Amino acid sequence: MLQKPLLAFIIFLSFNFTTSAQGRIQSRVYPQNFFAYPLDLPPATAGSFGELRPNHFHAGLDFKTNQRSGYPVHASADGYVARIHVQFGGGGNIIYINHPNGYTTVYMHNERFSPEIAKVMRDYQYQHQQFDVDFNLQPLQINVCKGDVIAISGSTGAVAGPHLHFEIRDTKTEETINPQLFGVIVPDRIPPAINAIAIYHLNNQPFSEKTRHEFLQVTGKGGNYRLLKPGALTLNGDIGFGISTNDMNNTSGNHNGIYSIELKLDGKTVYTYVVERFAFDQTHAINAYIDYPAYVASKRVTQKCFILPGSKISLYPQSINRGIMNFDDETLHEMEYVVKDVAGNTSTLTVKVKSQHVEHSTTTLKTQGILFHYDQKNEFDNDKVKLTIMPGNLYDDVDFVYSASLMLPGTFSQVHHIHNRFTPIHDKYNIWIKPDKDLGRFADKAIIVSTTGSCDSSIYNNGYIKAQAKTFGDFYIKLDTIPPHITPINITNGKNMAQSHSIYLKIGDNLSGIKSYNGKIDGKWVLMEWDYKTKVLSYTFDKDVAPGKHIFELTVSDNKDNISQFTANFYR
Repeated sequence: MLQKPLLAFIIFLSFNFTTSAQGRIQSRVYPQNFFAYPLDLPPATAGSFGELRPNHFHAGLDFKTNQRSGYPVHASADGYVARIHVQFGGGGNIIYINHPNGYTTVYMHNERFSPEIAKVMRDYQYQHQQFDVDFNLQPLQINVCKGDVIAISGSTGAVAGPHLHFEIRDTKTEETINPQLFGVIVPDRIPPAINAIAIYHLNNQPFSEKTRHEFLQVTGKGGNYRLLKPGALTLNGDIGFGISTNDMNNTSGNHNGIYSIELKLDGKTVYTYVVERFAFDQTHAINAYIDYPAYVASKRVTQKCFILPGSKISLYPQSINRGIMNFDDETLHEMEYVVKDVAGNTSTLTVKVKSQHVEHSTTTLKTQGILFHYDQKNEFDNDKVKLTIMPGNLYDDVDFVYSASLMLPGTFSQVHHIHNRFTPIHDKYNIWIKPDKDLGRFADKAIIVSTTGSCDSSIYNNGYIKAQAKTFGDFYIKLDTIPPHITPINITNGKNMAQSHSIYLKIGDNLSGIKSYNGKIDGKWVLMEWDYKTKVLSYTFDKDVAPGKHIFELTVSDNKDNISQFTANFYR
């Protein structure tokens, strides 16, 4: 039986979305037939909009390019190049085009840009003596027409293989929007698959790895699903549900994300999730959307159909009591999942629930540690460690626990166990650790290290090492006194490189990470490109390197200002 009818009424007042001709739920109507498909290939996707990825929602469509680079990338509509971004990792070589109807298209992982765009990019890189750049162009500086070749497809950035990542954004808000809502069609007649459901016994307690839950397997096909073990579920108290689901289309064998989930109780929708559009500062909230403890423990991806109180994302257009249902009336209820893809293909699963009345005593949260509130500033401080978590960084209240263990060999502090790895953090928080051994003259080389790697921005601060952490876990202090390593691949001192196209070297760092690198030939800065996947640094010879003897110099520094240098004479 649903509780809190006044809250339900208030929420339904703001529930204002429409249903498209394909049966899609969406908040507004988008222009059709304005944006064209950007490749000279039949549409085939390797990734869908809003698909669940590690630590983020996928922000666009990944179009396949036959597992190779080299296809022309076309402007999807008339407009002008508004921004160029060259990124180590991430999207690699990226172009942003603004269009007169208030939208921006984005094209990522390009192997190279068209000559006009490439010249503007190269001039900026040399002017700022930096490979990874991100800058805006003047309006109308580079105009493009629909169909113009703006780039050649590739696999730059943090990708497993060649493809084109394509986005449509709201130019003003920079929210990213599902491109298929604009009529960028991907053939799809296959309804989503439902693999399992989950039941969470919440009973007015914060969600955590301690929440009692069950996973129930599902069977079926063609859009019609049922529980593998038939019969009504007997439930009582406050219950949250979850689902394991994915989708395919007719263009590839990839398992992609769904478009919408509706959860109904006795015919009334109590929860809706729709991947229509979202802002990038919301994307880490995927860890509030999925069952994060189950994902960390076993990589199982379950989509919770109830909303944690600190999760503020636009993918939940409607809910009653945050999707949490109270079963307490000795009545047989019917619960239905309705799962759709963006083409409108639909799958359903109906479950009978026998509500059971149980006398509940007033439930209070029994804490083992300190109760952190999701909507407040939370602080912890003892004589060895302190931390500050700002409001909005937790998705639910947390029973925060702390302990410490002995120093590990080669470290300078105890190991501080900051809560546990099963509780997600939305954004970074500040952590201070006091050294247990004298750092001496190496205080500026100290960093805080966690089980997931080094923390950001470690500095010595009033007797502590201060840093920014992205997760809970185990933390301790180490020193980074080792400079980055430089390994030449095809250049040695005195080598004749007349027949070589490029200079190749591999660089890396053992702890704090590479901060900067600079290459010079005959004392003049040259552009060196660092590949995210191979960690190979390369310089491609240009006309300025004339025949004769030259000197190549490379300087690499890490985030603790340890420096390595490599020098070699060569001939052209």
